[in-house]
Amino acid sequence: MPSQPQEYSADSIKVLKGLEGVRKRPAMYIGSTGKDGLHHLIYEVVDNSIDEALAGHCTRIEVTLNEDGSVSVKDNGRGIPVEKHSEVKKSALEVVMTMLHAGGKFDKKAYIISGGLHGVGVSVVNALSEKLIVQVRRQGKIYEQTYKRGEAQADVKVVGEAKGETGTMVRFWPDPQIFSSIKYDFATLVTRFRELAFLNSGVTIVLKEEKTKKKEEFLFKGGLLAFIQFLNEGRKVLHKPIYFHKSEEDTAVECVIQYNESYNESIHGFVNTINTVEGGTHVIGFKTALTRVINDYGTKNNMLKNGMKLTGDDVREGLTAIINLKLREPQFEGQTKTKLGNSEVKGFVDSVTSSALASFFEENPSIARKIVTKVIEALQAREAAKKAKELVRRKSALSFGNLPGKLTDCSSNDLEESELFIVEGDSAGGSARQARDKETQAILPLRGKILNVEKANPHKVFLNEEISVLVSAMGTGVGEHFSLENLRYGKIIIMCDADVDGQHIKTLLLTFFFRFIPKLIEDGRIYAAVPPLYKIRKGKEDTYVYDDAELKKVVAGSKVEVQRFKGLGEMNPDQLWETTMHPKKRVLRRITVEDAAEADRIFSILMGSEVEPRRKFIEENAQLAELDI
Repeated sequence: MPSQPQEYSADSIKVLKGLEGVRKRPAMYIGSTGKDGLHHLIYEVVDNSIDEALAGHCTRIEVTLNEDGSVSVKDNGRGIPVEKHSEVKKSALEVVMTMLHAGGKFDKKAYIISGGLHGVGVSVVNALSEKLIVQVRRQGKIYEQTYKRGEAQADVKVVGEAKGETGTMVRFWPDPQIFSSIKYDFATLVTRFRELAFLNSGVTIVLKEEKTKKKEEFLFKGGLLAFIQFLNEGRKVLHKPIYFHKSEEDTAVECVIQYNESYNESIHGFVNTINTVEGGTHVIGFKTALTRVINDYGTKNNMLKNGMKLTGDDVREGLTAIINLKLREPQFEGQTKTKLGNSEVKGFVDSVTSSALASFFEENPSIARKIVTKVIEALQAREAAKKAKELVRRKSALSFGNLPGKLTDCSSNDLEESELFIVEGDSAGGSARQARDKETQAILPLRGKILNVEKANPHKVFLNEEISVLVSAMGTGVGEHFSLENLRYGKIIIMCDADVDGQHIKTLLLTFFFRFIPKLIEDGRIYAAVPPLYKIRKGKEDTYVYDDAELKKVVAGSKVEVQRFKGLGEMNPDQLWETTMHPKKRVLRRITVEDAAEADRIFSILMGSEVEPRRKFIEENAQLAELDI
């Protein structure tokens, strides 16, 4: 703190020119400067190409992760205009690439419907790129302009003949001054582009990675019907998909609904092909209508008796649904567009869903009765689960100090510095207790493998002793009793052996968190510890190695003694502290959910009751696995 306040005058007011504001506060525009923000750069450029597809002018989009760290996005749309802008007196291409709130999506003449409303997408990518080259194929010529950190390096110039082709190619190099890492995840991009291809039937999207020679190509002509079939892979479905759509002036909605025998809700909302992961008014309208129509049908047909009333949770158990909305003036919350705010949309989607679903039920009574029977069972299970949760809560309150006896607690009450290690087995638990920092690290040993919650009825989940103990230790409660404010530890760390059994236990725990306490994942509270696989002794010096690739580098050409760790219990407390628990030396992996639809599908395949999809998944990914002998 300065001893004297500095003078506050007119000169204190700073005016950021051009794209300086974006570089000063990048997270305001792309969410973060980490992995998510890095990938968001690609999405912004691809969304422009998708807007061309929505306008009926683009059928192919190619995304290439180049070996030099750059990304190329090429489409066969109309190409960004290059003529001189009448007001700015520069090429329209330069205006679009270098000025915020400049684009063809405001007056709705060039684009009736678009995801890119704000007019800041591609200019933000330009601002946050060390270098960017844009090529436009238009009017029989190829135009090109180069930029450096958002500033044009020369005027737009003609570099060749287009030979009848049209379209835009943007190649950008993310700025290492902005981003903590310039490493793209191929699987994350595959998920997003597969999603876009489902939502834009007839558009081909190609993803290539030069370094690994990987290539994925997506083209789906079945639209949402193909999408829901993909999402329900690995689940036993109750009926054929229910599909309906309606257009009204500048708004259109299409929905597909299908129930399965699982206990999980899987609703995915899209607005102008943007995945609204936080929902919004379109999802609220759908949920409201679904609950009302099913209650009305059940009451009318004497399936709901004695004043029985189904809640939203009841009618959404085992439901997979996709809501795809297209409208002229979307109002998103934030530039990253994860939640829709248009109030008029709620009533529109509610009305369309109510009418379509009521008609379908009248015309298909056998399917309607299956669905109502399923959700009545959910109501009964919810009541049983409520009693089980109450039992967990009462047991927690009755236990000494409100904590389970298995827990070895830490002394700190500071949320952000305290950590809970969930440890596999009593042997590892004993080592961890001796190794830990008693001030900040708590230890909870679990006995063997917890219940696979993907297959279990919800009320059985909360009667499971290991899960009950875990919930009590964390303090958050579950379901209607959940409160993030009551979380007792800033980090929940899963610490399992580095063998197959350990990975299985970790997967079971992650399945529980994903299905029953997803807020802890969303809030960035769940971590996985990374114990070493080997101890390397050279003379009197010990080195710890965490994977086989690192081992090859360490042992290449030197005489060393290699010890393979089979489990955490094999390590003495000093070794466990030094390699896995020491805050300044350990490796932790934060658990995130990159895309809810893909995560939901993979959990269902790997942990669900259907064997065939799991066998297929293992066969397709077997070459990526390493043999543990």
